[in-house]
Amino acid sequence: MDKQTQDRIERLEEAVAYLTRTVEDLSAIVARQEGEITRLGRHVGMLMEREAEREAEAGTVPLADQRPPHW
Repeated sequence: MDKQTQDRIERLEEAVAYLTRTVEDLSAIVARQEGEITRLGRHVGMLMEREAEREAEAGTVPLADQRPPHW
């Protein structure tokens, strides 16, 4: 194998190593974000339930069912 071919192979190996590391880093980020989205979804659901209970106790029409003031 000549020097030019060897240099090209080394550059390609470096590029593959860099891309592999990038993919692994991105995979870890996506996994962390998935957990955070799940946690936030549960939190929003809990807040929605709490607000619905509060509106039911107050005997008012839920805000989502009210007409906007300009109607």
